[in-house]
Amino acid sequence: MASSFSVKTRTQNIENFKCENYDLVIIGGGITGAGMARDAASRGMKVALVEMNDFASGTSSRSSKLIHGGIRYLENLEFHLVYEALSERARLFDLAPHLVHPLRFLLPLYKDGRVGMLKMGMGMWLYDVLSLFEAPEMHERLNVKESIKRIPILESEGLLGSYEYSDAYMDDDRLVIETLRSAHNLGAHCANYVKVIGADYEEGKISQLCCRDEVTGKEFFLKGQHFAGSVGPWTDKVASQILTDWKPIMRPSKGIHLTLSRADFPLSRAVVMASDKDKRIIFGIPRHEMVIVGTTDTDYKDDPENVCTSKDDVSYLLKIVGEYFPGAHLTEDNIIASYAGIRPLVDDGSSTESKTSREHIIINDSRNITLIAGGKYTTYRLMAEQAVDSLLNFYSLEQQARFNKSQTKEPLNPVITAERYNRAQIFANKLAQEVNIREQEMAWLLSRHGEEAFEVKESTFENLPTRWKFEIDYAINNAMCLNLNDFYLRRVPLFLAEKDHGLGLIEVIANYFAQELSWNDNQRAEQIKRVNDHIASELAWQQH
Repeated sequence: MASSFSVKTRTQNIENFKCENYDLVIIGGGITGAGMARDAASRGMKVALVEMNDFASGTSSRSSKLIHGGIRYLENLEFHLVYEALSERARLFDLAPHLVHPLRFLLPLYKDGRVGMLKMGMGMWLYDVLSLFEAPEMHERLNVKESIKRIPILESEGLLGSYEYSDAYMDDDRLVIETLRSAHNLGAHCANYVKVIGADYEEGKISQLCCRDEVTGKEFFLKGQHFAGSVGPWTDKVASQILTDWKPIMRPSKGIHLTLSRADFPLSRAVVMASDKDKRIIFGIPRHEMVIVGTTDTDYKDDPENVCTSKDDVSYLLKIVGEYFPGAHLTEDNIIASYAGIRPLVDDGSSTESKTSREHIIINDSRNITLIAGGKYTTYRLMAEQAVDSLLNFYSLEQQARFNKSQTKEPLNPVITAERYNRAQIFANKLAQEVNIREQEMAWLLSRHGEEAFEVKESTFENLPTRWKFEIDYAINNAMCLNLNDFYLRRVPLFLAEKDHGLGLIEVIANYFAQELSWNDNQRAEQIKRVNDHIASELAWQQH
């Protein structure tokens, strides 16, 4: 991509915020807000987006990191939701081939389980039908012997057989950044660490937002013709701040995940596990050197900022994994990391969290604001398109005609098409030799950055590995990364995948950040402390 999306870009965008009058101002820098910014900018709208924390720092970086139809939604008869998700899954393979990757899922079935082979087989056929047979591979029925051959450590006692089907995994925080970069290249002005602290009205309609730059502490006004909120589990909080008569609509649900070493939990494909107690589906998802296990689904009443993993959450997941893989002998000692997030579910009156629909809603308020809540990560592009379509009624007929056509079905990054990405993999090993990194590391960079990974150069900075020097350069210049926390927790999976959470490299990584962002010694030390404090907070359950 030609233009950078850097720390300097943020500074310039905040200056633009102070003097521009935007067609659309978006609050929230998660995946749906990013999708709306891209969609609106693709129509020719002048767009501003502000995020109070880091991009994707809420729900959008704390997902199961799957792009999937949601096979369990078939049981709730939510066929339309599954069809939409499977259609968007197919589209995302083309939009972001370097971030959305096909993955096979094994679903084992046991005697006395809730679902037998026949009923599950019907569900599998329906899943393929709803995908219009566009899955990378169709489902396959496996007997006991074939199931164990696919995953040798799977519990064989009582096993009836299994089904294997296709879905996809992705880098959730990377997908947010790439969507924002695409919006930026279409002319949108986006900035993280800008908090909305109030709204001004003219003739009963919102005319501008009062914002605070959380880096400098300076306040400014952000003017727009219309405003939109896509703030996930913060919907009720933000809406009540702007609309004094707002009535809560959300039913936030907490979901936690664990990461384990693939050496300890050797999965060659994802596995679907079921909790008979609460009918939850739990995934084991292999990703490079780690396996992600999750998720839970429990009502959450507190501030989303304070969500954390509990000892009970960990025990719940380990118990289910132990039932399916008793020979793996997995315990808390095998856990590398954990992370907790909040699903921004809309309260539909369901009796349990898991029965609450994942459908989204769009609210157009006559006071000049549109709010979108609920939904699934997989359908973010469609949700964004529908939200922008719905808010066009706030514009003149001439503007409606001008802004009518969404153009978001093209690749997020024009230099990374599916064809070029596949071709690039052929040359990856040769480049790995030239820059003196392992072929496995080059493949990893390619799977995250596509052809942009070919810009990698051998590191000569202290003893900073080439892989991480490339990632730091990329984060600062193309992912608006302002600090070490953002880097460790989102821009790269150091915290999640490395057994020491990358802390063995933190001094040299901090040195390189300090050089690039002109930190003094005190700032550098404070950045390191914040990373250590955050990791300790995420893993506080280990002390109980």
